[in-house]
Amino acid sequence: MTHLRTLLLGVSAAALMATTAAAKDDLTIAIQLEPPHLDPTSAAAGAIDSVLYSNVFEGLTRFASDGAIIPGLAQSWEISDDGLTYTFKLQEGVTFHDGTTMDAEDVKFSLDRIGAEDSANAQKALYAAISEVNVIDPATVEIKLSEPNGMMLFNLAWGDAVIVAPESIEGIKQTPIGTGAFKFVNWTQGDSVELARNDDYWGTPAQLASATFKFISDPTAAFSAVMAEDVDVFAGFPAPENVPQFEADPRFQVLVGSTEGETILSTNNKMPPFDNVQVRKALAHAIDRQAIIDGAMFGYGTPIGTHFAPHNPDYVDLTGNSAYDPDLARSLLAEAGFADGFETTLFLPPPSYARRGGEIIAAQLAEVGITAQITNVEWAQWLESVFKGKNFGLTIVSHTEPMDIGIYANPDYYFQYDNPAFQELMTTLNATTDPGERSALLGQAQQIIAEDYVNGYLFQLAVPTIAKADVQGLWVDAPTQANDLTAVSWK
Repeated sequence: MTHLRTLLLGVSAAALMATTAAAKDDLTIAIQLEPPHLDPTSAAAGAIDSVLYSNVFEGLTRFASDGAIIPGLAQSWEISDDGLTYTFKLQEGVTFHDGTTMDAEDVKFSLDRIGAEDSANAQKALYAAISEVNVIDPATVEIKLSEPNGMMLFNLAWGDAVIVAPESIEGIKQTPIGTGAFKFVNWTQGDSVELARNDDYWGTPAQLASATFKFISDPTAAFSAVMAEDVDVFAGFPAPENVPQFEADPRFQVLVGSTEGETILSTNNKMPPFDNVQVRKALAHAIDRQAIIDGAMFGYGTPIGTHFAPHNPDYVDLTGNSAYDPDLARSLLAEAGFADGFETTLFLPPPSYARRGGEIIAAQLAEVGITAQITNVEWAQWLESVFKGKNFGLTIVSHTEPMDIGIYANPDYYFQYDNPAFQELMTTLNATTDPGERSALLGQAQQIIAEDYVNGYLFQLAVPTIAKADVQGLWVDAPTQANDLTAVSWK
């Protein structure tokens, strides 16, 4: 009898332990960059979206894990035949984390704020076609455009267009209040951001009760943190050379996805000698992309020949247009009057793709007579002197914004490419809604910038995520800079 009772107690204890194990509902996720503040609607820093997109803040539409545009705070929409009026029906019963109701007035406030004269929105240009936002009733909002824009539903899915409330806008940079499945709890600057499940969420509730984003910038510290199991997930793991160790360790799973990050050797098209297309063409043929992918990224990355993501259905493979051919590069330089080569600057921001890739590229350019003087810069310095000041010959950066080929239509953009024919093509594309016509125009756009050798097109940035083996529901690819935890759970 005692033996049986002991046995039953043992079974109960085992069952209890199993229940406890199954009930794990918190997650610690590490990322490399810490946000400068917590308002995605007033900064270009992708790190803000990395923490808050879809978790805390939501827009009318949103990106699914495969990059598709799906309903967010809008449950449905209608577009007028002329493409100038969008009518959105909002989800029912939505409240902000402070308990106030989210309705059409908040949508109007948020979109009007983007277009305001004093707006600090980093993507203000994407919404320039919005001429007015009208509240039809609390659950219906109408957006009128000054000209058709076939990208509007896509643009509204960006973190820059999330819906915020006038009541909480004052403190949004430190205390973000959104409508998402998680509420903001605390930000320990230099260390972490804590989130908790929103029990009043209008949609499918999160399975995790809490989530902590840890900021670990150093690749060696990142490796140690994952190995010691101090973090459950590291999204965008910064030391690709360590990935094979995790693949061989049954405690972990390795997810290698693609990002929207076109990694390019950005070229100052207005600075001599790069104002000469022959020189830019020579530059392109002097580069061995695969050597950069293997040497800097340990094989992770997809070669590109234009500024477009290879996983996009409209991608045109133009890598053959700038194949590695140092002899051709030398003869092009000679034709352009640089038989003895020339000197230029190469500014490298912190990410390993830039610092490691830059060393390899400088060596490849030296082979054809181009001396690239390397200067390592921090992000703030890069933004100030390269991006804003346009004071550079060459630089390496990954453009992680989705579908951003439109930047080539802005002659004031930092690589200073000014082609009226391309600008006209982009105007036509924005006004085109037919999918077949859009595909054809996007193909032409890719071709133009590839044949103009605007930049050295290197590779599409891969995103390796290391997670404990029993975490499920993580995004593999990054159609936007986000770590959407709304469907994440423990097995």
